[in-house]
Amino acid sequence: MSDAHPEHIGTVRNALARHHAGLQAAARRLTALRDASAPLPVPLVLPEPDEVSRRFTDVTDVALTRLAEDLYLLDLMRSPGTRTTKTFASLTMVARAVDHVRRTGERIVFLTPTSGNKGSALRDAVARAYATGFARPEELRVVMVAPSASTAKLRGGPLSEDSALRAANPVALADVDTPAGVKDLAREVVDQYAEEALAGTGFRCWYTLDLDNYRVADSVRAFAEAELLPLLPDSPPRWHAHAVSSGYGLLGYHLGHQVLTDGLHPGLPAPARHPGFFLVQQLATADMVVSTLGREVPRYTHDPAAALWRQSGDPAFPTVTDDPAEVLDPTFYTKRPVTSRDIDPLIARHGGGGVVVSRRECLDRLDRVRDLAAGAGVTIDGDPARIREWSLIKVLTGVLIARERGLVPPGTQIVAHASGYYTDETVPPLAVEHTEPVRTAQELAKVLTASVGA
Repeated sequence: MSDAHPEHIGTVRNALARHHAGLQAAARRLTALRDASAPLPVPLVLPEPDEVSRRFTDVTDVALTRLAEDLYLLDLMRSPGTRTTKTFASLTMVARAVDHVRRTGERIVFLTPTSGNKGSALRDAVARAYATGFARPEELRVVMVAPSASTAKLRGGPLSEDSALRAANPVALADVDTPAGVKDLAREVVDQYAEEALAGTGFRCWYTLDLDNYRVADSVRAFAEAELLPLLPDSPPRWHAHAVSSGYGLLGYHLGHQVLTDGLHPGLPAPARHPGFFLVQQLATADMVVSTLGREVPRYTHDPAAALWRQSGDPAFPTVTDDPAEVLDPTFYTKRPVTSRDIDPLIARHGGGGVVVSRRECLDRLDRVRDLAAGAGVTIDGDPARIREWSLIKVLTGVLIARERGLVPPGTQIVAHASGYYTDETVPPLAVEHTEPVRTAQELAKVLTASVGA
């Protein structure tokens, strides 16, 4: 990867509003493909933008910067309330909910299990709806449940600063055996308790963890690329790199690519081909890389003198780590995601691969990563202890390692998706006293009932 002076390619302002036509086409495509026996709580339809909704989505800029000769950064984390890409899907879900309220008179309460970022982004989107006049607290609310292991990931904001809004939009901290257990807990509430809990309230419960809720919004990545760095017949080979848990963002990009290829977004060129995908993961949840590469995590040997674990047999996995089952960031908590069945064929057909990184490897390259990010106007804290969201660091470290170890063919452009970075200083944390402990589905159902009654 040759060094070059950073170059700002361009910024797509308010991407959700600007590319509304493409998002609508993506939503129609998914609606046609969905199993009719498994309908979404609210139809996959985005309301037409107006002045208020444009103010509501005016935190969805997407910027592209050339960091080096063959490396670009697609900045998807420019919303000040979250600094993650989850803002895009959260805003579109809230827009659909508001449209449902207006059309039917039925109110919506979101129930969102999360390791941190998805839930914090949905809370921020609801707060933006209140602040911009897009929705009122009496018609739209959110209940979030996170594993206690993710406490340090939870972010504050307007919904936690006001006592009335806090009561209407509670955050539950669940004592679960594994972080992903919050999904089962919330699903049990929806299946067994929500109808009784919401009876007579006029609220419908919307359980948020359906892939299509995210794919539509993430299709905007392909539209931004088509505007700023179109894939032309003479473009060099290109891979998109992403720090992933389930790969929702890349599947959203693929959906957007299909919309463009089918000519369903007027004014944007159809890409000449589909890029490859390059996945970056951590050791604790490396299943997507394992699935894509078709081989297991190698055996590590303990080095007692250095208090480290080492391996040298597979360049796609860390050569050194503090723990062979290391959790670098609890955001990435999904094991054996079903989305591998969708991602793997795309990589097999269009190219790409994956790499697993360790904290040690990230820290060894942190100065280089900080310099690269600074070229895109992103300041990464020099003290790793203050970093709460590692996605940006992981993906850039993964790209550097891939180049070092020959995992990317020479001459291949890499577009790294900047999907998240924050510290407690850039996005303030949620105070623990503003959370409610739960252990069972019954206790979470009581939190849901209290929310709609507040």
